Amino acid sequence: MAIQRALLSVSDKSGLIDFAKGLVKHDVELLSTGGTSKALRDAGLPVIDVSEFTGAPELFEGRVKTLHPKVHGGLLHKRDDDLHLKQAKDNEIPPIDLVVVNLYPFEETIVKDGVTLEEAIENIDIGGPSMLRSAAKNYKSVTVVTDPTDYDRVLAEMDEHGGDTSFKFREALAVRVFLRTSTYDTAITNYLSQAGEGTRSQFTLSLPLDRELRYGDNPHQPTTLYGNFSDVFTQLQGKELSYTNILDIEAASDLITDFVRPTVGILKHTNPCGLGQDDEDLRKAWQLAYETDTQAPFGGVIVINRSVTEALARIISSIFTDVIIAPDFEPEARAILQKKKNLRLIKLNPEAWEAVRKDPVIRSAPGGLMVMGRDHTTLGLDNLEGKVVTKRPPTEDEMRAMRFGWRVVKHVKSNAIVYSGMDRTLGIGAGQMSRVDSSRIAVWKANEAGLSLKGSIMASDAMLPFADGLQAAIDAGATACIQPGGSIRDEEVIAAADEAGIAMIFTGYRHFRH
Repeated sequence: MAIQRALLSVSDKSGLIDFAKGLVKHDVELLSTGGTSKALRDAGLPVIDVSEFTGAPELFEGRVKTLHPKVHGGLLHKRDDDLHLKQAKDNEIPPIDLVVVNLYPFEETIVKDGVTLEEAIENIDIGGPSMLRSAAKNYKSVTVVTDPTDYDRVLAEMDEHGGDTSFKFREALAVRVFLRTSTYDTAITNYLSQAGEGTRSQFTLSLPLDRELRYGDNPHQPTTLYGNFSDVFTQLQGKELSYTNILDIEAASDLITDFVRPTVGILKHTNPCGLGQDDEDLRKAWQLAYETDTQAPFGGVIVINRSVTEALARIISSIFTDVIIAPDFEPEARAILQKKKNLRLIKLNPEAWEAVRKDPVIRSAPGGLMVMGRDHTTLGLDNLEGKVVTKRPPTEDEMRAMRFGWRVVKHVKSNAIVYSGMDRTLGIGAGQMSRVDSSRIAVWKANEAGLSLKGSIMASDAMLPFADGLQAAIDAGATACIQPGGSIRDEEVIAAADEAGIAMIFTGYRHFRH
């Protein structure tokens, strides 16, 4: 039977008017609430307010408007059951054949800076999930839509089936509804369990399938990706993504977001291998990054916080690279890079990334999961002038280099040491068992690249427990050091810096990364 009556109540009104016009062409009667009703009426569409339909007013600032037997009875009664049909007729409950609901933006609200518990609670939708679940339960007769991207598919189904939709289509939409309400409830549960007097007694995940990945760490390890990765990153070309690609893309995006100036970064196995900046020409930024370690880009990841230009694409295309990530690619750059069919081009959606980069880090643990707040902000860079611990304060150039190096070292696997100038890395030592070994490796890498460390700064992600790590920097020619401080031998380290005449800052924050 053709859809006769639809109830529309949406927070996200994208595509709403065109969809409603399509329904009206099929002679569908429109019921609606609040802002949705106003939007439809302003567009010149015939619409009946739900309060008029039910005979009950909206109450309590809109908290109660669709929680009514006439709404849920219209959704839930069985169209092929004589008793249900008689009860519907006796109680003047006409059928509602189509429900279009997307929920209050709870997830978007709780990630906003400074959001209060009261604001979060007001964005908990009650009537929306109730209608969705009622309609989805009765998908044998009712079509239910919660995603605006399905609007065109619904209209196409109605065109094909004489104003109705197919059973298989309704069934698929119902599954999407229960997934959506599950995800929504999970977000509320996790937020409230950690807000106010929450107990953190439960953590729940419900994520949609994004894609099957090419493989895991190794080809014999099957891997599946869940969540909204595809809303944040768009793959423009190249081979299918693997588990390690996803880790690299996350690490690269996390790194580049900490820099405002035009910046190019090169990573390998999630570790930064070189970073460079230039306000005028991305090619110069690339060259500074590349010179830090000319072997790292081979099969590595390149990330840029500006659109990839044709000139930059020509340089990058001359070497073998696995992944390139940028907010956009100029058409000429795409044409050049498309010649490398296996090269993965990833377009980063900055707004979507900002929304998810503060999400907690979730890692498997024996028998369960660990949930950790993400280290999404480079801490310790405020009031650096007041954090000098040596007799000699840093020069203006050294201070600028410290700010740059501290942002880089935050993203290097611990123990991490970075030597840098004001706009480039010079040597990076990562993931060693001792900090002095990381320092020596960073010096060795700089020497291998033919780069002088004279006048550089050394950044350490965690405290220097002994003076030997600092001495390695002094011997290499570094003139300043930025580190968290906090060792029981801080005075010994400071004394070594004073003896050598170098400047040192204690940030007071550690950026360890396992």
